Amino acid sequence: MDWLRSHALALPLLAKTAVALGVIVGVPQISRRLRIPPVVGLLLSGVLIGPYGLELFGTTRPIVDFFAEIGKILLMFMAGLEIDLVLFRQVQKKSITFGVITTSLPLMLGTLVGMVFGYSVLPALVIGSLLASHTLLASSTIARLGETKLEPITITYGATVFSDTSSLIVFAICVSTFQRGFSISSIALLLVEIAAFVPLILFGLSRVGGAILRRLESDEAAYFAVMIAIVAVASALAQLIQLPDIVGAFLSGLAVNAAVKEKAARKELEFIGNAMFIPIFFITTGFLIDPRALAHSLATDLPLVLSIIGALLVGKFAAAEIAGHMYGYTRDERLTIWSLTLPQVAATLAATLVAFRTIDRAGSHLLDDRMLNVVLALMLSTSILGPVLTEHFAPRLQKEKSPHGGEDRSVRSAA
Repeated sequence: MDWLRSHALALPLLAKTAVALGVIVGVPQISRRLRIPPVVGLLLSGVLIGPYGLELFGTTRPIVDFFAEIGKILLMFMAGLEIDLVLFRQVQKKSITFGVITTSLPLMLGTLVGMVFGYSVLPALVIGSLLASHTLLASSTIARLGETKLEPITITYGATVFSDTSSLIVFAICVSTFQRGFSISSIALLLVEIAAFVPLILFGLSRVGGAILRRLESDEAAYFAVMIAIVAVASALAQLIQLPDIVGAFLSGLAVNAAVKEKAARKELEFIGNAMFIPIFFITTGFLIDPRALAHSLATDLPLVLSIIGALLVGKFAAAEIAGHMYGYTRDERLTIWSLTLPQVAATLAATLVAFRTIDRAGSHLLDDRMLNVVLALMLSTSILGPVLTEHFAPRLQKEKSPHGGEDRSVRSAA
């Protein structure tokens, strides 16, 4: 293994690029033949060629990491672009309701598990906040199946914004309290910033960005560049107020959704993202998974690992079932919603690393290395399980018929 790693690391840059492109092209094809989601294949290939495998790109890889960041925000930006705004406005109350449920249940269960296993209130709340969010890893599967306009999918996408935002508000409050003690003023300031940010992006960026894009419709290159600038600005503003960039990217997609509909530049952006940057994001996510640390965690802290994963599965399942029954969704629609909300990758991992590096005045970590390994196990299991389940349940939505025996459920009205 050491011999392979030394030779892989010594390969010329162009040879490494060729290997990466081979993975991007070949792994999804192999995955489909093996009947596993391409996302899962890319994640596992990242484990193989990453720093805990062949170490093809080493541990310092600014170019690869930069491409992965672009892929992450493009994934969420395109998720916002894919949403049917007419349907989204009709179901926004349902999105908020589901967002509250799919955030609060895992939050409570995760906090309870943390306290049962000996963590104090603040670390336990952080653990709960990690389970409350989710990453739409399987959004590419939904787009490939042409199901982005379905009401259950639209509700789930909308709930993602609420879930990521609210879970990170809880997380930010816990971090601030752990470092500086409880402060009402800092909490109030954070809430005010978020309350100003969301309408600023949804309404302000929608008008300004839409007006600029309309003026550039005849200049395709400039149109393309402005689209990239919009998502970059929204993502940077989100980070400025301690929210993840993916929240800003998703909101910016919603903001310019109507302006870029059916435009050639949008299709080109989607092509570039799906062909290059988004696969790189999935591969570099696999770089973060240390098989040895994962095996050690499973061997020494198996009850904690199973309890954390169980809290997530039960919490997200209960949320999907409650909302699904409230809105009259079928079993496969409820299970598809559940599968979409399972993966814990982007926001969860970023928050975990911040919590691990957060130290109070006594020198204690907000989350210890034990919980860091548990979260890696959670990330690996859910990043595989979520897309696999989505690949299994989502295709069934197109085959379901209405209760009256007529039209396909995939074109069901939101009314």
